[in-house]
Amino acid sequence: MHNADGPAAVTDDERRAFVAEAMAFLEANAERRVRRTRFVWGEGPDELGLMGGRDEGDEDARLAAARAWRAKVFDAGFGWLGGPVAYGGAGRSPELDRVYRSLEADFDVPDQGAWGVAWEMVAPAVLAHGSEDLKRRFLRPIHRGELLCSQLLSEPEAGSDLAGLKTRAVRDGDEWVVNGQKVWNSYAHKADLGQLMARTDPDAPKHKGLTMFLLDMASPGVDPRPLRQMNGNAEFNEVFLTDVRVPDADRVGEAGTGWSAVLTTLMSERAAVGSGKTASSVDAPSMVVELARHLDRAGDPLVRQELAEVVTHQRLIEWLTARSESAVAAGRERGAEGSIVKLVSSRQNRRIADLAARLLGPAVTADSGEWGTYAWARYLCSTPGLRIAGGTDEIQHNILGERVLGLPR
Repeated sequence: MHNADGPAAVTDDERRAFVAEAMAFLEANAERRVRRTRFVWGEGPDELGLMGGRDEGDEDARLAAARAWRAKVFDAGFGWLGGPVAYGGAGRSPELDRVYRSLEADFDVPDQGAWGVAWEMVAPAVLAHGSEDLKRRFLRPIHRGELLCSQLLSEPEAGSDLAGLKTRAVRDGDEWVVNGQKVWNSYAHKADLGQLMARTDPDAPKHKGLTMFLLDMASPGVDPRPLRQMNGNAEFNEVFLTDVRVPDADRVGEAGTGWSAVLTTLMSERAAVGSGKTASSVDAPSMVVELARHLDRAGDPLVRQELAEVVTHQRLIEWLTARSESAVAAGRERGAEGSIVKLVSSRQNRRIADLAARLLGPAVTADSGEWGTYAWARYLCSTPGLRIAGGTDEIQHNILGERVLGLPR
């Protein structure tokens, strides 16, 4: 239930009733994951990648399975529990979305990771800044899994200075004509919808002349080209935009107010990246502890100190994430705390990767076939990317200094 001050807290009785309802749906439609009662070195997967999915198998088939599962979840009433009824949500407490995700994690269902941009980043911007028409046209399909989204924000020459983008959108009647180039666009080669930032007023101060649009990725003039990363993945792209026409009805907010809309996206993205929602399927903090034990290094005082730092910071990330999500559940937009989560998380990734590399030595660079050794190579090659995703560490420091500590620019 919602009230004037935001969503009401879920009572114990409501939570128990919801868990029973959700479990009945999951038991009827999916198989439980086989959970190991204790960790055994060498058993199960040792996949330790970050930043997206794997290349093996048929990508189209995986995405189709994810779409079908999400539609089933949504139609059963569990797809957007905290969303407004008018836009396709269930009108219940956002807390129940987290409860459902924790329950679903115990079942073998298609990977929904490709839709993280849609649910965690694009949808919040549309809900907070979009017109009534946009909300009604796009929010339900996004949360039902019908629309795979990609962010078209970063540019080759802008670096971390998103407001320095050069892609231009020029008004032509009821449309805008867009020309420019974007980069680091997750799943742009498969996406249905792009969250596009463009400069619409070149004479205004750089933060004031920007506008956000929702772009049909099948539009003429949209040319995505995959980029292969050093971790072996290719879910990122560069996107060339040549005389692309976007209806004015697909503009998010008033022209020139795109910076406010993109801040909603960036704060949501930082919280998602920092919380580990984009992380690997294996628990890397626990895995590095077991690696030290396997190599008989857990008794080394210096190694034990580093392991303690890993465990401590993992708890900090969990608590910071819970605090951030509680604020959202109370009806507030994400603030600078997203930068805290993201910054602590990127440091944690480097801490884990560096420790694993020191423990393994050359074994991390050569695939000997031994379980739990070369698997760390992909994790090690992915950690630099997470320093950049959602804004570099330097940008997070600036945000915290200016907006939290009140320091001068």
